[in-house]
Amino acid sequence: MRLLQEPLAGLKLIQLEPRVDSRGFFVEEYHARRLADLGVDADFVQDNRSRSSQGVLRGLHAQLQKPQGKLMRVLAGEIYDVALDGRPGSPTFGQWRGFSLKDSGFQLLYVPPGFFHGFCVLSPSADVAYQCTDYYNPGDEVGVLWNDPELGITWPLASPLLSDKDRALPPFARVKAGLTGWK
Repeated sequence: MRLLQEPLAGLKLIQLEPRVDSRGFFVEEYHARRLADLGVDADFVQDNRSRSSQGVLRGLHAQLQKPQGKLMRVLAGEIYDVALDGRPGSPTFGQWRGFSLKDSGFQLLYVPPGFFHGFCVLSPSADVAYQCTDYYNPGDEVGVLWNDPELGITWPLASPLLSDKDRALPPFARVKAGLTGWK
């Protein structure tokens, strides 16, 4: 494992190092000590997996009182993954970064607690797995509208497939005031 970039404080793109031969490959996807050496010193308590069709956009989501750090990886397909810094005291508050992640890229993306997170599917379908540093609590969830013009996120699709919940999310300007309660 090696750190490729840390474009916003705590947000880390990590390259895995698969062993490839004529039989296929072997890759170590999680190693607590090696991740800690790269600055991801987190206790993960929940594993999630989603499968989504091409054009689906999930996000941008976070939890307010019990923010979740997420260690993302793509098991099949390709996604465009976006992380938005929602930590009011952070020098990169309100800034976002996007990453193209695919199953053949062997990369992990660590999204620290206090970030809003979402992704859209670029391939015919995608399986995404992620570990979380806190348990999902639907009553604690907060979100930001995916195409908020103030943020200027350059998603690679113009008309994504959204859930009713994600379609109704507010712009970042309306969410900012409530972020003072974040840990």
